Amino acid sequence: MKFATFALGEAQGAVLAHAVKLPDGRRLKKGTVLGKNEIASLAQAGVESVIAARLEAGDTGEDDAAQRIAQALVSTGIRAEAPATGRVNLYAEANGVFRAFKEKVDAINAVEPGITFATLDHLKAVNAGRMVATVKIIPYGVPEAAVARAVEIASAGEVIGIDRYRSMHIGVVATKLPSLKPSTMDKTIRVLEDRLAPSGSTVVREIRTGHVETEIAEAIGALLPQSDMVLVFGASAICDIDDVIPSAIRNQGGEIVHFGMPVDPGNLLLLAEIDGKPVIGAPGCARSPAENGFDWVLQRLIAGRRVTAEEMTGMGVGGLLMEIGTRPQPREKAQIPVRRVAAIILAAGKSTRMGTANKLLAKLDGKPLIAHVFAAAEASSATETIVVTGHEADKVEALLAESGARLVHNPDYARGLSTSLAAGIGAVSEDCDVAIILLGDMPHVTSAMIDRMIAASSGEAIVVAAHGGERGNPVLWPRRDFEALCSLHGDTGARALIGENGDRVVAVELGEAAGFDIDTPEALVDAGGEVSEN
Repeated sequence: MKFATFALGEAQGAVLAHAVKLPDGRRLKKGTVLGKNEIASLAQAGVESVIAARLEAGDTGEDDAAQRIAQALVSTGIRAEAPATGRVNLYAEANGVFRAFKEKVDAINAVEPGITFATLDHLKAVNAGRMVATVKIIPYGVPEAAVARAVEIASAGEVIGIDRYRSMHIGVVATKLPSLKPSTMDKTIRVLEDRLAPSGSTVVREIRTGHVETEIAEAIGALLPQSDMVLVFGASAICDIDDVIPSAIRNQGGEIVHFGMPVDPGNLLLLAEIDGKPVIGAPGCARSPAENGFDWVLQRLIAGRRVTAEEMTGMGVGGLLMEIGTRPQPREKAQIPVRRVAAIILAAGKSTRMGTANKLLAKLDGKPLIAHVFAAAEASSATETIVVTGHEADKVEALLAESGARLVHNPDYARGLSTSLAAGIGAVSEDCDVAIILLGDMPHVTSAMIDRMIAASSGEAIVVAAHGGERGNPVLWPRRDFEALCSLHGDTGARALIGENGDRVVAVELGEAAGFDIDTPEALVDAGGEVSEN
C-alpha cells in the first residue's frame, strides 16, 4: 500500500486519509474512495492535492480483510456484524461464559501490525447481544499474504466461543443464627434468583436450618435428589476446611474440591462435589448483588464447565474486584465519583400509526403509557427525569402537571426523533455524567431494568438494552457522546452512532420489555389496553 500526498490528477481510486469539507457544506469522509465525482468536487473547491492511500498489487482492502478474518473466527454462539471502516465486531448469540484461547489470539496479532484482534477476558460471563471481540485493520489495506495467514490461524480450531448456560435446578441450604435477620435471608434468595435469571435456572427448594453440622448435612441430603447443584449460605462464614459446613458436606459423602480463592470479595468460598453434583459453600459477599468470586464459580458451573482447584487458585490476576471499607483496619481506597444519571423520556412524536389518538395517553392497566414510563424513571436511581414534549404537548403536560416532572418542549418535533433527542440532551444538568434515553411508549420497562442498565454503565460505555440478542431500548449514553447526539438529523434516532462505536457498546438483556412498544390500535388492544378519549 502506498500512503502519500497525491496530486488531484493522480488521486482517482485512492482512499482519502483525512476528511475534507467542501464549500457547499458537504463533507468527504475519511476512507472515501475517490471516484470521478469526488475528484470533480475537490477540483471545483480548489483542492490541488490530497493525502490518501492507494492499494497495490497483493494488497487487500480493510473491510474485506476484517470480514474474512472475522468470519473465520465465528464459532459456537458467536456472530459477526458487517464490516465498517476496517472493523468487524463479534457478538454473543446466547447467555453464557465467553472463552478465548490466548495463544491463538496472540498468534493472529503477531501476523502483521496492521491486523488487530481484541477480546473480552477468558471465561467472562456475557449476555446475548454483548460484543465479545473485534477485528480491526489499522491501515486501509494489508498484504493478502498476511490476511491469508490470519485466516489460517483462525480456522485451525476454535479461537473464541461461548459456553451456553444450562437451565439448572438449584437447591439452597440457609443456616440461621440469632444475629442473622430473616429479612436478610429473604433478600439473599431474591439476589440469587436475579443471578440465576440469565440461565433460566431456578431455586427448586430452600431449607433453613440451625448452624449445626448434622442439620446442614440432612438438608443437603434432602435436596440432592431434586437438584443439579446445592448452595449453602451460612449464617457464619466458613473459617476452616474442618468448619461446620465442609464437615456437613463430608458427612454426606462429599469431596472438597477447594476452599478459599484469590478473589476479593469471595475469599471464603468452598467448592465441593457429592455424586458428581457441585456443592458451593457461599461466602458472605454472595448475599450482595455486586460481582464477587461466587459469581465466577457459579457462572462457570451453570455453563457446564468443571471448575478445578487449579482453576480457582489461578483467579488471582484480575481477582481484586473492589475495596471493602468495612474491615476492622480498612485499606486505603480510591475515591470513586458517584455517577449522576439523567433519564430522558421522549414523548413528542405524532404517533401517526395510532390514527387520531395520542398513543402516549392510551391506557394500559388503567394508566396512560407515558405515566408507566415516567413512574419507572422516577423510581429508578436516575438523578433527574426529563420529559420531552411536542405533539399535543398541552395534554401530556397536563397529565404530568402534579408529578414534578421536568418538562422540555420541542417545537421542531415534526422534523423527527433526532430533534427531541437534542432537546432532551440539551436540558441535562451539567453535573450529570450519563443520560438514559427512554421511549414514552414502552410501558414494560421497569425501574429495576433501568437500574440494571445504570449499574452496567462504566467509563465511556454505551449501554444498550437487548432482547434475545437484538438491540432495543432504552439506551444509556456517556457525556462524551452528547454533542454527537445533538448533531443527528431526521427520524432514525442514534442507531448509526451506536454502530460507529461498537467497541464501546455493552448490551444488557432485558427480555421482551426492550422490544415491546405500542404503535397501533391493534397492538394496544392485544396488550390489553384502551385508547384514551382526548
